[in-house]
Amino acid sequence: MINAQTILLETVKNALTQLYNINNATITFQKTRKEFEGDFTLVTFPFIKEAKKSPEQAGQEIGDFLVKNNANVSAYNVVKGFLNISLSNTFWLGYFNAVKDSKTIGYKKENSSGKTIMLEYSSPNTNKPLHLGHVRNNLLGFSVSEVLKANGHKVIKANIINDRGIHICKSMLAWQKFGNGETPASSGMKGDHLVGKYYVEFDKAYKKQIEIAKDIALQAWVKIWARQPKKDGYLSNEAAIALVALISAFTEQSSRQNKTYTLPESDLEKLSKDEIKEISHDEIFDAMCVNFYHELKKHIGHEKLQYKFTGDEKNDFEALFELVKSRLPLILEAQKMLQKWEAGDKEVVDLWKTMNNWVYEGFAVSYKTLGVDFDKMYYESNTYLLGKEIIEEGLKKGVFYKKENGSVAIDLSKEGLDEKIVLRSDGTSVYITQDIGTAIERFKEFPQLNQLIYTVGNEQDYHFKVLFKILEKLGYDWAKECYHLSYGMVELPEGKMKSREGTVVDADELLDEMFATATTTTKELGKVDDFNEADLKELNRTIGLGALKYFILKVDPKKKMLFDPKESIDFNGHTGPFIQYTHARIKSVLRKAAFDFEKVESKLEMSAIEKELVKLIYDFDAVVEEAGAAFNPALIANYIYELTKLYNRFYHDCPILKEENENIKIFRLQLSKLCAQSIANAMKLLGISVPEKM
Repeated sequence: MINAQTILLETVKNALTQLYNINNATITFQKTRKEFEGDFTLVTFPFIKEAKKSPEQAGQEIGDFLVKNNANVSAYNVVKGFLNISLSNTFWLGYFNAVKDSKTIGYKKENSSGKTIMLEYSSPNTNKPLHLGHVRNNLLGFSVSEVLKANGHKVIKANIINDRGIHICKSMLAWQKFGNGETPASSGMKGDHLVGKYYVEFDKAYKKQIEIAKDIALQAWVKIWARQPKKDGYLSNEAAIALVALISAFTEQSSRQNKTYTLPESDLEKLSKDEIKEISHDEIFDAMCVNFYHELKKHIGHEKLQYKFTGDEKNDFEALFELVKSRLPLILEAQKMLQKWEAGDKEVVDLWKTMNNWVYEGFAVSYKTLGVDFDKMYYESNTYLLGKEIIEEGLKKGVFYKKENGSVAIDLSKEGLDEKIVLRSDGTSVYITQDIGTAIERFKEFPQLNQLIYTVGNEQDYHFKVLFKILEKLGYDWAKECYHLSYGMVELPEGKMKSREGTVVDADELLDEMFATATTTTKELGKVDDFNEADLKELNRTIGLGALKYFILKVDPKKKMLFDPKESIDFNGHTGPFIQYTHARIKSVLRKAAFDFEKVESKLEMSAIEKELVKLIYDFDAVVEEAGAAFNPALIANYIYELTKLYNRFYHDCPILKEENENIKIFRLQLSKLCAQSIANAMKLLGISVPEKM
């Protein structure tokens, strides 16, 4: 393709050599700012010391040289040492003729860069359906993948499904308790929606237990705290565990019988004096209490709780109640279910497989509707143990160290980060342990991998800084090529969304709303009378999806965004439907041109707006490169909006089919065709289809 900067570069080099005897200078061009006349700008300041000229003099002399020695340069002007260069009509017409029939404008040859990139996106949990936050993640990840491919890179689109852990056990437990055997088939619900329903049910039941437990705990705590000295009083581990076990057991009993029980006064007296060993288990602990007591001993018996009575009753109570909340019956049951899963308990594993399969089937439908896909699927149930051996090796090498309580950590304070635990004291892994192992496995699986990109919200910024630094300290050179594609949260006019409370914008419902709104809008505009029912349905889906995708992708990923479905589908604003409608308008014009308009015109004098359109199309390659380097599809979204606005101005100002001059008519049709192709290519990078008619 004709490249203006390359053409200018040789002449500027010759000018520097011949005028000032400067060789091997670093020469860069930038697009001339809109307020000045010109196409490209050369900054003269780097040359003035050797040239022994002022910036203005150097600009004047280099500009004269360019006009005399490069036929593509038609004029120049100098503004405070900035040499603004205007290229000739002949150059721009030559560029236009070179690309006017290109189907791949803006795209480099497939896999031409020699670079392989894995881009991870989506990464949902199997305890809930996709919501608006997932929509931004999926659309951003897919679009960046397309942009990277357009830059000639080979891209592996990866998805890791978070299919294990306490979150899925909560849904499973709630389904066991409240589900009565309900299935997607029996309920008519998508599988991911059904599982998500029981995640919300768990949270409701858990909150109810918290309310009951707080009543019981407050009764107990007031009496225990009142018996303690004002200073230096402690509640030992044994007493704390016994108290929490009692509260948990009484909470369970209260939940079952729908009434609140009070802890016995005699038990509180012994607990307040830290005389837990004097309490007869037969007397104080029934079977339920004993069960909770031993579970708590197993979970926290090794920790040094030592709750101190500070003299502030409220704070003392809140400190202990945090432990109570984390050890209430429902939580303990979910934790026990997770332990059974990790031990391979058949009944639990079978239920896990069944409910996860419901979710996978639901996800597949949502992904297909969104128009996103993946080359490689990973599952946390297969990867959660990865990394433990790496930690052990790092411990031997001194990268990590063992703490007094037996946990393994790394000190990253010199790097401006904190201490990070990578193995718990009981030897179990934490989330970052898995991420370390998974990253290493991916580079083993794909030795040709040059870069690994994680598309994850900005609440995980710190996590990825720590992850990449640990990988670097472990000696992996590729760690510097790992990148966190961080993006801001999506909020609604009502505020943030909460999955556990069921206050999220469901992705499927959102898509249905977009399709319905598109249907209503196109009907009101009254321009689809010649569509049959099937074609009209497809058109409305294309418009609805285009509206959603464009509205989300036009925002810089780093910024949080407020989503407004009604605003997104406006046919006249900065929206996807406006761009789609412009493409359809151009296609309509081309269909009406019942003659051959493929003739090449080499001597036509373009009007100002025609030349402006050609120049903007020329910029498309650079915009795609910039968007790929910055992992930012918003650059493409906003570029194509500017092109669409300019074309509409051209359409209104310049007659096309009614133009009397045949050469001009042909050129304008060719220019329209190139604009349509550029719009289609740009929108494809956003994952958006453009209709032939609307």
